[in-house]
Amino acid sequence: MRAFLGLGSNLGDRLDRLQAGVSSLAGEQGVEVVAVSSVYRTEPVGGPEQPEFLNAVAVISTTLSPRELLALAQRIEGERGRRRKERWGPRTLDIDILLYGDITMHEADLEIPHPRLAERRFYLEPLLEVDPGAALPDGTPLADLLERLADDSLVLHDPEFRIES
Repeated sequence: MRAFLGLGSNLGDRLDRLQAGVSSLAGEQGVEVVAVSSVYRTEPVGGPEQPEFLNAVAVISTTLSPRELLALAQRIEGERGRRRKERWGPRTLDIDILLYGDITMHEADLEIPHPRLAERRFYLEPLLEVDPGAALPDGTPLADLLERLADDSLVLHDPEFRIES
């Protein structure tokens, strides 16, 4: 199954943490990293005052179920020092499942598509970079969602930052 993962970091060596997250995913049984977007620098959304984020999107092919993929993402976050102290607080590494094939799930600890995908330029822009035709499971093109966002200054593309897949 093809899935899109959002990666973000705003503590420590952010680029190194994003790279470590992608490398960890690539080293897992049942996960193949197909593509990784450019890295984007973004201001934090919600939560306390904190440093800016580096964000990227990885496209993977996986045999893991959505729940197994969530457990893997949380394990990798923990290995990179992630501690869940406050919602939308600073983090060493965040890995979110944005889309997983054409699956829609609404469970207490797992929602697919990501519940705030349509509101977050830092997910939509890099996702559309790696797959310009991407759509929600209901067929809504992500490009349409991106066009509806009022704030066009949220994401600053920085071409000097690259993550190897």
